[in-house]
Amino acid sequence: MPNARLKSRYLEEIRPSLVQRFGYSSLMQAPQIEKVTVNMGCGEAKQDSKVLDAASEQLATITGQKPNIRRARKSIAQFKIREGMPVGVAVTLRGQRSYEFLDRLMSIAIPRIRDFRGLNPRAFDGRGNYSLGVREQIIFPEVDYDEIDQVRGLDITITTTAASDEESFALLEALGMPFSKESRPPTAAANQN
Repeated sequence: MPNARLKSRYLEEIRPSLVQRFGYSSLMQAPQIEKVTVNMGCGEAKQDSKVLDAASEQLATITGQKPNIRRARKSIAQFKIREGMPVGVAVTLRGQRSYEFLDRLMSIAIPRIRDFRGLNPRAFDGRGNYSLGVREQIIFPEVDYDEIDQVRGLDITITTTAASDEESFALLEALGMPFSKESRPPTAAANQN
């Protein structure tokens, strides 16, 4: 099976440039995408089981992989949630699929976000992983607009092998993540000039 378009670009152009920029002694030290986790919470599933099926079907369409159901770990009285109740669906993409999903996310889905001014460059967790929230699943062209019961948001977490946020930022920016120009990490902004 041929490599995903983004993975080929990573192997041929991005990885060598990262090795040169950060002075790694080996190609294997260069940060790479480990996995992409896509999560869709559906709190309404406690009243209506069809909500969970619809969310599951939409997430499967978006990612190309069957989602697994996430259940509540503990009971929360204010939210009327019991332990073990279904509260969302999630998919973990690895290898080729993660690169293909990121390619579609960056080249097709993100440009379709209304009033988009760039992703927050400070949404890293300190260990080189990046999280972003999408308010509506209809930015993905695979989702049929007419068959949607309600607009749902998604959380996308990109887990990298990078040791620091700076390395992870360099990797994602090289892959084509549209970060906003404001509030960039100080080192990344200095390298831009």
